[in-house]
Amino acid sequence: MRVMEIRDDWSVDHIVEAQRPEPAPGPTQILLRMKAATLNYRDHVLVRRGYGGRSGELPLVPVSDGVGEVVAVGAAVTRFKVGDRACPTFFQDWVSGPFRDGWWRSQLGGPRDGVMQEFMAVEQDAAVRVPGFLTDLEAAALPCAGVTAWSAVVAQNPVKAGDVVVVQGTGGVSLFALQFAKMQGARVIALSSSDAKLERARTLGADHLVNYRAEPEWGRTVRRLTDGVGADHVVEVGGAGTLAQSVRAVRGGGTISLIGVLGGAAAEFGLGHVVTQNIRLQGVTVGSRDLFEDMLRAIDLHRMRPVVDEKLYPFQEVAEAIRRLPQGGHVGKVGVTFDTTDPAPR
Repeated sequence: MRVMEIRDDWSVDHIVEAQRPEPAPGPTQILLRMKAATLNYRDHVLVRRGYGGRSGELPLVPVSDGVGEVVAVGAAVTRFKVGDRACPTFFQDWVSGPFRDGWWRSQLGGPRDGVMQEFMAVEQDAAVRVPGFLTDLEAAALPCAGVTAWSAVVAQNPVKAGDVVVVQGTGGVSLFALQFAKMQGARVIALSSSDAKLERARTLGADHLVNYRAEPEWGRTVRRLTDGVGADHVVEVGGAGTLAQSVRAVRGGGTISLIGVLGGAAAEFGLGHVVTQNIRLQGVTVGSRDLFEDMLRAIDLHRMRPVVDEKLYPFQEVAEAIRRLPQGGHVGKVGVTFDTTDPAPR
């Protein structure tokens, strides 16, 4: 079978097409014919071995998020049948409960082989069945970005009706967070450097739009939009580049969900305000399979459609897709199409 793998050296320039034997499912495994994938900023970091020893060993199949069709099942499989569509979970070992140290070893796309392979055998407990109304690309957007946003907005510190939520940018996690916050009845303030992208956020329900290039002190803008109170929840994906403004924007007793490090991983800011205002800094690292299934039930009920950028890449051009990811020209998730991708809803 065809795979795309990082070979010889840790670099996007060393992602090449290769051949590997087609896997056979074990007694408790399902075999997926992969149909679509989507990218996360993590994929860009990982191909440069940005997570050090946690990145895995070469050769490595990259990319954590994908969807496939079940084409074979092991003799003891009860959760799936041939013909189902399923997403492998990001943490293959995290089925339920709180996160445990060591589960990082089960991350797809490094250190474990990811989804850029034509066929993939996974344990039945490490996959979820996806709603039939979603396209393959929409379903492929869910495992990392979708579950991360659900963890932040709904599972770890639930947003309530009437709360104010700030989302940064229009990437995958941020737009999922926007959609889930609106599902919860919240008021959403969306930030972006692009007025055109902000208009896209408006179509998804954003109540206030802030161009952070025009208003670099956007923490003050959030305060103004909330009559001086501040936001109840900030979904922080910028890291060092934006955390200080997030601290200024959040209300006393509010939550900042720390997710991304797009603007750097080492932040310098005063902790006094965090302590004296009882601000909660909550780290978010995706979520369990059970949490994934909770999210899918809500998506199915509300017929919520994940946002995938119009620009798609074929299987063989995943390296180019990863190379362009930091440029930030996309809206939502960047999609990669396999030969078997069905672009229409079922």
